[in-house]
Amino acid sequence: MEKLQAALSRAREKRQASGGVTFPPVEKRQQSPSAEQARWDALTPFDVPRAVLHKHRVVTREVGEAAAPFDILRTKILVQMQRHGWKRIAITSPMPRTGKTTTSCNLALGLGRQHELRSILMDLDLRDPSVHDYLETTPEYGVSDVLTGKVDFADQAMCIGGNVAVSMAREAEEDPARLLNASETVDVLSDIEARYNPDLMIFDLPSVLVNDETRAFLKNVDCALIVIRASVTRYAQFDICEQEIAEQTNVLGTVLNAYMSSET
Repeated sequence: MEKLQAALSRAREKRQASGGVTFPPVEKRQQSPSAEQARWDALTPFDVPRAVLHKHRVVTREVGEAAAPFDILRTKILVQMQRHGWKRIAITSPMPRTGKTTTSCNLALGLGRQHELRSILMDLDLRDPSVHDYLETTPEYGVSDVLTGKVDFADQAMCIGGNVAVSMAREAEEDPARLLNASETVDVLSDIEARYNPDLMIFDLPSVLVNDETRAFLKNVDCALIVIRASVTRYAQFDICEQEIAEQTNVLGTVLNAYMSSET
């Protein structure tokens, strides 16, 4: 495990020394604050029982010891993104089962405790969507219906606590890359951002090395967070994943899950 951590540090230093890729922030469209609030208020509210959240390791709805690591991550992400004027962050991983959806949900609900902030979580792991399983809530329409223009975001997204909008899938898609690479998707996301003016848009994306869907979508985000898992993710997988992401957007950082320190 120490070798993996050392390798991650070397990769981070190399990226910082090279300057990385810098993409300009999305331009903000001005609109009435009251119009923004009305749109948020009109979203279908829902709540998730504490027992359900904890069953799926979503622990940030309340302050506590379990939420602390995610709260630190939330603060670091906010500082970096606000510094650069970024709003859109992708959460991905080299391979599946590293905890990326757990991280996405915890980040979104942790942001929800910051009542002055508004955030949007979209489940774009369309081949294997799971946010609706984590929250044990199935919307009337799926996120793919929004991306194709079949329904409006206002009629599909659901809202927790008045400031966290969640756009979930209902079922798996047969050809997700078609949706994620479509020019219509770009327009839909820009429209959502313009109308709802969130502080953060979080996209739970597929694992990079499994298929081409994340590669197709990364051009639409300002930065990406890579989630890896101790004793599961190989350094070679991480290295290739980081390079693939860095070619299209900014690598914000890496989350190492399930690491047990030998120190007491």
